[in-house]
Amino acid sequence: MDTGATEDAASRRPARPGDLAPVLPSPPNVVLYHAEGCHLCEQARAVLHAELGDAFDEVDIGGDDALEAAYREWLPVVEIDGRRAFVYFVDPAALRRRVAQSPG
Repeated sequence: MDTGATEDAASRRPARPGDLAPVLPSPPNVVLYHAEGCHLCEQARAVLHAELGDAFDEVDIGGDDALEAAYREWLPVVEIDGRRAFVYFVDPAALRRRVAQSPG
């Protein structure tokens, strides 16, 4: 008899109201730091779009002295969960591995 209820995987008993749903990991926070006119930044953006769709943020460092000092010589910079993951070039396979390994 199928009642439409799901089972609790650990106890194999039917799920009950109030049971907690499994917690799925959140996607990692991916940020591309770039500047206008940077051809390497355009290439990095294309890789991120191909691999992640729109699931990343962009920060234009232009006009911000602190961001210019921190990122200009490394552009493009991709950070995953606040940690620098790529500079100059984003390898698609390495990006997939890094995103999959991120705790999110």
